[in-house]
Amino acid sequence: MLLSGTDPHAALSAPSRWVQRWSHLLPAGGRVLDVACGSGRHMKWLAGLGHPVTGVDRAADALASAGAFGPTVLADIESGPWPFSGQAFDGVVVTNYLWRTRLPDIVAAVAPGGVLLYETFAQGNESVGKPSRPDFLLAPGELLRACAGLRVVAYEDGFLPSPERFVQRIAAVRAPQDPGETPPRYPLAVEG
Repeated sequence: MLLSGTDPHAALSAPSRWVQRWSHLLPAGGRVLDVACGSGRHMKWLAGLGHPVTGVDRAADALASAGAFGPTVLADIESGPWPFSGQAFDGVVVTNYLWRTRLPDIVAAVAPGGVLLYETFAQGNESVGKPSRPDFLLAPGELLRACAGLRVVAYEDGFLPSPERFVQRIAAVRAPQDPGETPPRYPLAVEG
């Protein structure tokens, strides 16, 4: 379920700071999937970095905007099949969305050498607003467990003050198929 305190079909807003901070991990020119893309704020950001981006959402009116930044797929991934079965992407981005049944599909969609950037609400959020139902709030460590097959580069679980919310977020990579003799280098921060 989309978990945002704002209208998911409102005009594009800035991309998540988490996605901005860790998007440098994406392979140059790599294909990216934006899950529950809404109007395409992350599609716009990633396309601007030179990534071909595909968005998926169940709201046709939102996809009308998102389509300006790359191909889109109209699908209800909560009650229908996963439309990307057997496909892998160099990056998968998910923000403000949690449907536990799809977590394995989302993680499986990360190609060897690819990156998962995921940020959504966590337990504790019920004390400051919506979402407040446990179905839509990650339990402590839940995102880490979902990404057990990936290498975690960054993970946070805590409170953000503006707007007030509790979140979990992760930047994780799948090992390349042929890592060679030198281990991959995953920069921890973009300097400058």
